[in-house]
Amino acid sequence: MSKNKTNTILIIAAHPDDEVLGAGGTILKHVKSGDQVNILILGDGATARGARGNAIKQKAAQAQKAAKILGASRIILASLLDNKFDSLPLLAIVKKIEKVLYKIKPNIIYTHFSDDLNIDHRLTFQAVLTACRPQPDFFVKKILAFEVLSSTEWQAKKPKSLFCPAHYNDIGEFMEGKIRALEVYADELRPYPHPRSREGVKILAQYRGLEVGYKYAEAFQVVRILED
Repeated sequence: MSKNKTNTILIIAAHPDDEVLGAGGTILKHVKSGDQVNILILGDGATARGARGNAIKQKAAQAQKAAKILGASRIILASLLDNKFDSLPLLAIVKKIEKVLYKIKPNIIYTHFSDDLNIDHRLTFQAVLTACRPQPDFFVKKILAFEVLSSTEWQAKKPKSLFCPAHYNDIGEFMEGKIRALEVYADELRPYPHPRSREGVKILAQYRGLEVGYKYAEAFQVVRILED
């Protein structure tokens, strides 16, 4: 985290809980350092399972509660149909992102890995890159991609699909806060040894920490860094 200036952060996630799984500890750390964190969740996270009405509202309420635990300044829910982003023109998703992007003007963006198994994750990444075309004087200076358990590691093991992080964030102080935020999405948690379990989330954070000498870490693939 920068010690010289405050940052404006935008987390762009496909579904409710992706923001916590991918960057929950990092969000807490940004907030503690005085940065403004905003969360954009594109999909409703429920309709693919046949959910309607109250279930969709419940998922939205969970996202709001998790954002409050994380200390986010605001959360925007675009409510696209779950696991059906490929039924939309990419431009429609790009416009949803651009609307928020130009209102908030973040200098740092966190979003999905480009080759996750989940189609919504992949299209979110593509839409983010399209919305963040590096034009002169563009305000987004850093784009980092996070991993999401039960999607990133479930993709076929081929070179382009391997998540290769080069940016690690020490979240030792924030691991328990990440778990508390994740527990808001109780219906998304599974018993161990499912990767999307409390234990699975901690094990991944321990593994990423072991790679670089931290107790717990979140890891990110560097998409773009611009130094003025």
